[in-house]
Amino acid sequence: MDFSFTEEQTLLRNSVQKFVQNGYTFDMRRAIAKSETGWKRENWKQFAELGLLGAPFAEDFGGLGGGPVETMIIMEEFGRGMVIEPYLGTVVLAGGFLSHGASKAQKEHFIPEIIEGKRVFAFAFAEPQGRYNLADLAVTAKKSGAGYTLNGHKAVVIGAPWADSLIVTARTGGGQRDEKGVSVFVVDKKAKGVSCRDYPTVDGLRASEVTFENVALGADALIGHEGDGLPLVERVVDEGIAALSAEAIGAMKVLNDATVEYCKTRKQFGVPIGKFQVLQHRMVDMFMNYEQSVSITYMVTLKLNESDTERKKAASAAKVQIGKAGRFIGQNAVQLHGGMGMTDELNVGHYFKRLTMIDTMFGNVDHHLKRYASLD
Repeated sequence: MDFSFTEEQTLLRNSVQKFVQNGYTFDMRRAIAKSETGWKRENWKQFAELGLLGAPFAEDFGGLGGGPVETMIIMEEFGRGMVIEPYLGTVVLAGGFLSHGASKAQKEHFIPEIIEGKRVFAFAFAEPQGRYNLADLAVTAKKSGAGYTLNGHKAVVIGAPWADSLIVTARTGGGQRDEKGVSVFVVDKKAKGVSCRDYPTVDGLRASEVTFENVALGADALIGHEGDGLPLVERVVDEGIAALSAEAIGAMKVLNDATVEYCKTRKQFGVPIGKFQVLQHRMVDMFMNYEQSVSITYMVTLKLNESDTERKKAASAAKVQIGKAGRFIGQNAVQLHGGMGMTDELNVGHYFKRLTMIDTMFGNVDHHLKRYASLD
């Protein structure tokens, strides 16, 4: 099988690489994370100008007509720079819901606004009691005339402080954990009854606890069919897992390169510590974990359009590998850098924190081992 990239894909990678190298150094990233807003709207505007926000969308809506491979390329390079801006939540997740499940009117309204950088989305799916079960929903959307009334609480909504709109999963029927009865809605964050408590996350992003109190939604807020939203949610989340895997291998690459370079220059007993065989073995193991993660990221990216079972198995397999490799590479990078590996001034600890958060998003290693086994 040919895994080489097309000329257009290579140009896309070069474009994102140039942006990260010149406009998203580690010091710049730290400054953005510590700023009042926690992100930089100028960067988002530049993403739009570079065509990054339209990369996976159809040309009919002003996009570049790309697909999962283009998303993988962008997310990998963003992973190298630990880019904060909400590309995953807006382009990958919200874009996935709109592309796969929205009506023509919804697509024509929202997708061009995403591409132009005029609308930012966040995906509100997690609930305190739900753990990683996407169908475990206490948030309800009850019929009210021609529309719905939304009530409940969503936890750790990544990127919500910056969002204009939310993609919300809610129960419109059935029991709390039933597969049937799950629906997906677009909710204006400024709508009456929507309240947010914002806070920073350990990896430098921003999130919110979002409460819905008798929020009135029109019938046009529903994405897809009422009560049959779980397959759509699972598909989009699997696409999100593939994108997160790409981001993770970008971060792993930086950690490996930084560790090898440090071990070439840090001396003990008069020689570089990279000369010690036991540390060489560790660095080889780190490299092997990275290469295996790259392979499985390519695999899940190429299987996103296959059958539901194949896609789910690929996503869970990738999540397990990425979770284990991220922990191994992060821990060893910190240890080989010694005490300075944990300091805020060095980028190593920051990449490790991001890899740790990637492991927990959409299900950790244990969850996806069980999910994979249940699909056999």
